[in-house]
Amino acid sequence: MPIKQVLLPLTAWLCLVSIAHAADPLSAISWLQQTNPNTSLPDTVLLEPPVAGTALQPQIVVTPLEKLLAPVGLVPSSATGLPVDLWKGSSSVTLSRLIARVGVRDNPAMQSLLFTLLLSETRPPSGTDDKFLLARLDRLMELGATDPAQALAEQAGPSNNLDRFQRWFDATLLTGDEDRSCAALTAKPYLSPEYSARIFCAARRGDWQTAALTLEATHALALMPKQELDLLDRFLSPDVFEFAPPLPRPHDPNPLTFRLFETIGERLSTAPLPRAFASADLRDIAGWKAQLEAAERLTRIGALNPNQLLGLYTDRLPAASGGIWDRVAALQRFETALNSTSVDAVSKTLPAVWQAMSQARIEVAFADLFSDKIAQVSLTGDSAELAWHIRLLSPSYEPTALPIPVDTRRNRFLSALAQGKPNEVAATTALEQAIGDGFAANTLPPKDMQILLDSGQLGEAILRSMEMFEQGATGNLSDLSAALVTFRAVGLEDTARRAALQLMLLERT
Repeated sequence: MPIKQVLLPLTAWLCLVSIAHAADPLSAISWLQQTNPNTSLPDTVLLEPPVAGTALQPQIVVTPLEKLLAPVGLVPSSATGLPVDLWKGSSSVTLSRLIARVGVRDNPAMQSLLFTLLLSETRPPSGTDDKFLLARLDRLMELGATDPAQALAEQAGPSNNLDRFQRWFDATLLTGDEDRSCAALTAKPYLSPEYSARIFCAARRGDWQTAALTLEATHALALMPKQELDLLDRFLSPDVFEFAPPLPRPHDPNPLTFRLFETIGERLSTAPLPRAFASADLRDIAGWKAQLEAAERLTRIGALNPNQLLGLYTDRLPAASGGIWDRVAALQRFETALNSTSVDAVSKTLPAVWQAMSQARIEVAFADLFSDKIAQVSLTGDSAELAWHIRLLSPSYEPTALPIPVDTRRNRFLSALAQGKPNEVAATTALEQAIGDGFAANTLPPKDMQILLDSGQLGEAILRSMEMFEQGATGNLSDLSAALVTFRAVGLEDTARRAALQLMLLERT
């Protein structure tokens, strides 16, 4: 190998890294190997770690020690393949803005990539402020990944300042782990300026006298709004208000208000609330229907392991019909047919369950769960084609590509795309042409992306490419091509293929 290749910057060798497979980060985070439905994460992109191509001494880079901040993340760099200095060269303000706004709602491959970026063990960008860490925590909460948000805050040091503690406290309230954050607040009351938090934690730790005295003082000094005082009164003195009418429902409750309403027996519905509140419904105290609806909502955004959704779907027989109960029944009938290995039974139940999963927009989770078993059933005709499309949405899309069950031009294009060479089949739609352009040989990323890569700003380049992909998926097809080219240039070949296949196969408006 020529010596100049050894001296290329980090982004250059990243371009040579190929993606091994997409795997569940539960396999990379040991403490998340539990069956508790609160401990869930989506699939993340895993890259093969780079290997040396020569025995020559590499270029030595000198970095001031004060800039080498400790990396923070739940998944080690050796598992994701992303460098610990992923964010170097970019400002925390720019990165925080990108993390907050990049859209991933309709493409599971983009969801997976975003979770990889948020959870990967990386050093913060230049500077020592908390803006970037808080942006990661806020986006995890917005996605409904409360357990990872809690764990990331704990790793970073939740008691270091008020902002970190508030994120940690909110996450623990929704995961049911508030005893840990309350212990920290009791030891360091200055971590929260909110009297309601201090009263709640004092009561949780059995110090009812302190809680009552603090509440009396806040009443006397009017330190809180009346609706908060009324809620805390019922929390501390439930017997006094046993026959009182229910309190007005708050329009925008915070996690503490949500837990207080739950404690006084007036639980709020999580359906109209931000996605993070759905994780609270995964606890055993919620009814089965609430658990199912929360699990679907979190799976839809990639914040829940599909196995946990399957566990809830198959927990018991449907209690009624219509809506979510029809989806439960359809999946249970299909799983029974699949376990019977009856070709006839699978052929009859597969279209119905696929329609149900499409209605809930959790098709990729279904494919992840059942593609291997479906492959073992010798289906024919329309059922075989549907099964093939489902398997193309799974991590095993590449070995699925051949043979093609029904020889049509579109299926040939899908097969070629799964193999990373869609240009071998003539495109007949604008979307196919844009995807083909994204996989064209020797095509370079757009100039602005190349400038970022040349300066080592890999993380920012990936985030901006995700923005381009979102714009491309909604109609700006030149951006779609540019995003796919950039993903492939930095070694995200698997992400590019799966994202393109999902655009082709999932019906999204």
